Amino acid sequence: MSGNNQKLNIFPTRMALTNMKLKLKGAQTGHSLLKRKSEALTKRFRGITVKIDELKRKMGQVMQLASFSLAEVQYITGDISYQIQESSKTAQLRVRAKQENVSGVMLPVFEMFVEGSNAFEFTGLGRGGQQIQKAKEVYTKAVQTLVELASLQTAFVILDEVIKATNRRVNAIEHVIIPRYENTIKYIISELDEQDREEFFRLKKVQGKKKERAAVDEAARGKKLQLALNGETDDLILQAAHETGQIDLVDQEDDDIIFRD
Repeated sequence: MSGNNQKLNIFPTRMALTNMKLKLKGAQTGHSLLKRKSEALTKRFRGITVKIDELKRKMGQVMQLASFSLAEVQYITGDISYQIQESSKTAQLRVRAKQENVSGVMLPVFEMFVEGSNAFEFTGLGRGGQQIQKAKEVYTKAVQTLVELASLQTAFVILDEVIKATNRRVNAIEHVIIPRYENTIKYIISELDEQDREEFFRLKKVQGKKKERAAVDEAARGKKLQLALNGETDDLILQAAHETGQIDLVDQEDDDIIFRD
């Protein structure tokens, strides 16, 4: 799924453009944080992988040594399993769990500790005491190594799932969300520019119409003024003719001398 040709269905306004820019900034910030988180978890994951490999090799050697120690005990003292079962009332080696925060991921950490007194201090008192003590120490070390391995294996599984989920989120933000927001911002900007051009054209047309109307009105006023000036001129001429008597000579009738009675 790609966001190169996708955009959000949104009405293009200035407020929508501002909101989309804020969302894009948040997506870019989130992508940066998740990228750094993924890198930190991957680094810890690789370190745990190396430790698991070392502990598995160490576990093999410790278990081999423990098996040899148990064989020595059985060879010297015989079968002492019934004595161990009778002496054991509660577990002396215990495990407690705590949590470690790694880039926001809580990883369980198991620790082994000894609780109570030694329940097998008199075992092997007759013979084979040294070999029994050696076997006990070796098996204690084997249990401690096993607990460490279990802790690392659990962290390994959790980190594997978290890293996969984080990488999916990083890829989704990088290849889907951010391109979609960018395409939406480009769409809003283009629509707003188109609206500005339409508004400019409309204003230009309105201004042209106003200029044409003003020119027509100005021409009409000029014509009326010209007519008014022409009318005042005729009135002045007639008034001057009355005052000089020229209008009386025109209005008087001449006497008919030839046909006079």
